[in-house]
Amino acid sequence: MGSVQQEIQEGRTALGIEFGSTRIKGVLINERNEAIAVGNYDWENTLLDGRIWSYSLDDVKKGLQGCYASLAADVKEKYGVSLEKIGYLGISGMMHGYIVLDENDQLLVPFRTWRNTITGEASEKLTKEFHFHIPQRWSIAHLYQAILNNEEHVGKIRTLTTLAGYVHWQLTGKKVMGNGEASGMFPIDLATKKFDAKMIAQFNALVADRGFAWKLEEILPEVLNAGEDAGCLTEEGAKLLDPTGTLKAGSKMCPPEGDAGTGMVATNSVAVRTGNVSAGTSVFAMVVLEKGLQGVYDELDMVTTPVGDQVAMVHCNNCTSDLNAWVNIFKEFEEACGRNVDMNELYGTLYRKSLEGDPDCGGLLAYNYFSGEHITGFEEGRPLFVRRPDDHFNLANFMRAHLFTSLGALKIGLDILLQKEGVKVDEMRGHGGLFKTAGVGQRYMAAAVNAPVSVMKTASEGGAWGIALLAMYLKQKETYPTLAQFLSDCVFANAESTVMSPDPKDVEGFATFIKRYQDGLSIEKAAVESLKEA
Repeated sequence: MGSVQQEIQEGRTALGIEFGSTRIKGVLINERNEAIAVGNYDWENTLLDGRIWSYSLDDVKKGLQGCYASLAADVKEKYGVSLEKIGYLGISGMMHGYIVLDENDQLLVPFRTWRNTITGEASEKLTKEFHFHIPQRWSIAHLYQAILNNEEHVGKIRTLTTLAGYVHWQLTGKKVMGNGEASGMFPIDLATKKFDAKMIAQFNALVADRGFAWKLEEILPEVLNAGEDAGCLTEEGAKLLDPTGTLKAGSKMCPPEGDAGTGMVATNSVAVRTGNVSAGTSVFAMVVLEKGLQGVYDELDMVTTPVGDQVAMVHCNNCTSDLNAWVNIFKEFEEACGRNVDMNELYGTLYRKSLEGDPDCGGLLAYNYFSGEHITGFEEGRPLFVRRPDDHFNLANFMRAHLFTSLGALKIGLDILLQKEGVKVDEMRGHGGLFKTAGVGQRYMAAAVNAPVSVMKTASEGGAWGIALLAMYLKQKETYPTLAQFLSDCVFANAESTVMSPDPKDVEGFATFIKRYQDGLSIEKAAVESLKEA
């Protein structure tokens, strides 16, 4: 323990903080890339005016400080020292979304998150203009939709950024963006590793008649690759992060990244023909491509790794929220019976019970749509469970159906990539809450993609660990010229992982379930139309 204490006191550490959908997590790592302290802060988004999912910037500040305070307390408790110096620091967050500031750096409209599905017109028109799929979540889609809506604030914009970019700017004073996060704002030119200049010119021409005082390239952040200098923690930034004044300024900071990029890093999935799945509140799968795709698909997003290599991504808004809600129902039942509930045990018990179910869930059907789901064409969602009277209704099939449906929309998108386009992937690597119970989520993911799925022991640390690794890469870049080398040779050389190959019965059962899922989308549509939001 003494050596870790010394590393902490001498600042030979890296801190990663990731703003997730429901939790802000911080992970402090040592020079061996091991997590030595963790901090957490729970938060929730708010639905403004019944249509805009948002987090207030006050909550962003409180969450940042709360997460850091939790981590500093963990350091103090474990090692008996105060956290005064951090060598390297990185910020990550939910990708996409829309944060716009005026000439005085004041917020013009509430932060619009990735979860919003209100930019359909802009997405469609920009996809046609660029011949490049622009998802509704992307920052440029939000900007163009605001223009199409004639929103008054647009002419005042001087900065367009994301949550990770905003927090990084608050800490460093620099308006920059990591390549992976930037690729969820606007398309990247794979040759220059910067925003695509031709498409920027097309966009400027598209809105020229509006007479704005800005050009797109003037309001977008500077794009940086992993390993490049993104500034240092300023005195103001240190006070923002740690209001107690204990933390000193000067930490070197890596480019801010999105949760897709940190997921790739945390699962060693930045090399060609590797892929990863991040499954939590939302779910997304990414495969690093050998070559470009033949077609343009609404279901597939073309993004990049933190070093600018092309990635095909299937992103779904909904994953475990409804699953978690059902587990909480069982928690309430246990408490009503007078029993104390260990949530890890409850999750594990229910997840493992699903393994006893029929391969196709016994005919049961569920939709986990807390919000809209663009993969299947929904702007709103209604969580839904339905069955026929003679279906095989039991606890095992009930849980299995909810676990399957958490991957349902994802499978529809992945089938385009892996079957229609014939993309090859040697192994998918899983991380996130769905994989926490050993051998369950992993098994169903293998069935969904019909390929081996591995889960690393370190994967539970997730994207916060991933952004900490990107911060530490600032120190290691001279030794390891590429990020892939750093991860394979320095971070994961002796990593423990479990690999699960698909069971043919599960593959067949999932295929049967997904046909039922697609056939039943009209039921979900009727629920949206019949049950108006409160």
